[in-house]
Order: sequence, then structure tokens, then C-alpha cells
Amino acid sequence: MEQFLTIGKLAKAADVGVETVRYYQRRGLLETPQDVGSVRRYSDEHVQRLRFIKRAQSVGFTLEEIAELLSLNDSQDHQTARQLASEKVADIEMRIDRLNTIANALRQLVRQCECGGKELPCPIIRMAVD
Repeated sequence: MEQFLTIGKLAKAADVGVETVRYYQRRGLLETPQDVGSVRRYSDEHVQRLRFIKRAQSVGFTLEEIAELLSLNDSQDHQTARQLASEKVADIEMRIDRLNTIANALRQLVRQCECGGKELPCPIIRMAVD
């Protein structure tokens, strides 16, 4: 026999807040079950779906992309899901490259600032006004 959860127990089981559950329902990411009496009853499938949403967010997927992934899973279109994930990897790698370029430029400014005398304007500040 399947155990059903209230929204509070669902939220706790998935390690999210009740308002997060409601937000995902409004966004169409999570089905809102019918009331049984005056209480909605959630299943383990709801817990698993919430956990998937949180994992997908933690690796950089937006809620729109997560909705697409969920739809692709429901339709068993794993090839398109794999393509979407590959595109996300490429996007993340591109952002890492950009951030490394920025970090290297800042490191160079810090070295210039450390080597400069007090009479020279700080290269970091000079960069901001140039």
C-alpha cells in the first residue's frame, strides 16, 4: 500500500519549503493532486520529482529547462534530453573560460598594485576610471 503525504511532509521529505512546492505547482513543474477530504495527498513520485528539480537546479538548469527535461522524460525522448544536457555542459564550459579570463586579468592588476609605489595611482582604481 502506497503511503500518502501532506504538503508539509512532502516538503520535508524533499528538503524544500512548502512555498517552494506551491511555486513549482504554479509553474507546472509539479502536479497538484486532487483533494481527499480537505487535504491533498502527495505520493513518493512527487518527492522524487521535487528532488530531481533541486538536483537539476544545482547543476545549472533553469526552471524553464527543467520543465523541458521533465516533458522529455515523460515522452521518453532521451536523445533530446541528452542534447539539452550537452548544450548545458558547453554553456558552463564557456562561462568557466570567461571567468578564468576575468580572474587572470584581476590577478595581473593585483600584482601591478603590489609592485607599484605609493605615489602611483592604484592600477585597480585606474582601471575602473579609464
